[in-house]
Amino acid sequence: MRFQFILSEIGIGLRRNLSMTISVVLVTFVSLTFLGSAALLQAQIGKMKDDWYDKVEVSVFLCPAGSPEPTCAGGEITQDQRQEILAALEAPEVAPFIEQIYTESKEEAYEAFQEQFGDQFWASAATADDMNSSYRIKLTDPEQYQVVADVVSGRPGVEAVEDQRRLFDNLFLVLDRATWAAGGLAAIMLLAAVLLITTTIRLSAMSRRRETGIMRLVGASTLFIQLPFMLEGALAATVGAALAIGGLWLGVQYLVTDWLGQSVTWIPYVGTSDVVAVAPWLVVVAIALAAVSSIVTLSRYTKV
Repeated sequence: MRFQFILSEIGIGLRRNLSMTISVVLVTFVSLTFLGSAALLQAQIGKMKDDWYDKVEVSVFLCPAGSPEPTCAGGEITQDQRQEILAALEAPEVAPFIEQIYTESKEEAYEAFQEQFGDQFWASAATADDMNSSYRIKLTDPEQYQVVADVVSGRPGVEAVEDQRRLFDNLFLVLDRATWAAGGLAAIMLLAAVLLITTTIRLSAMSRRRETGIMRLVGASTLFIQLPFMLEGALAATVGAALAIGGLWLGVQYLVTDWLGQSVTWIPYVGTSDVVAVAPWLVVVAIALAAVSSIVTLSRYTKV
């Protein structure tokens, strides 16, 4: 009986404030979509870092003939200089950071160059003698690049040291900023959702002050009086969360998996399983919005 009464009160409240309820649903939907997008974008960055950072190498480019670098003043790298560089990399204080060292000759570098740029008209002018021989160093921990770089940088015979990870840092910086932007928009929209839910509950409570007064006179508890209003806000927020989860799922499935996943295959993408992982948190945030709004509003507007 009490359950049926609460349901009827919820229905009355939703009908009386239909436009406000729809507004709550839409604002919650938009805010949680931004919040979920920020979470998925951060997960995407994590996947890319785990995949790419594990593959990157430190490239030690050795002096060719005629290089203007001070470390190449003696001309093309000699065999003794090569041995000194390898000895420095195999030193006990450096070796634990290195998984493997690959040697790339000028000829191998030229072949790789032609594979990548052979279709360009200017590539035909290059020869193997124009290439750098190099050492490609696979690190046990890509974060320890500087340790290896400090050992080989500035040595005679070393023209340049390049960490491939740096090529991705600007991309990750842009993605991180996009995450913060989405999170900031989500915070603004969540604040708007709280204000709208608060307003909706307040209007509903004010329109039913007579009913709540009668309920108080007949001995109804505070929780029993306030519960319909709380559930109205929670229901609207949960519907908004469900729409946000559905929108994110469709976006990831059709835009990321089906479109980007088929067009650009070398990037590890987030999937619908990541949306499923984020979904419970979005529902929790929606319920928290309703709870905060209820606490702020009901203690004042259901007093008789």
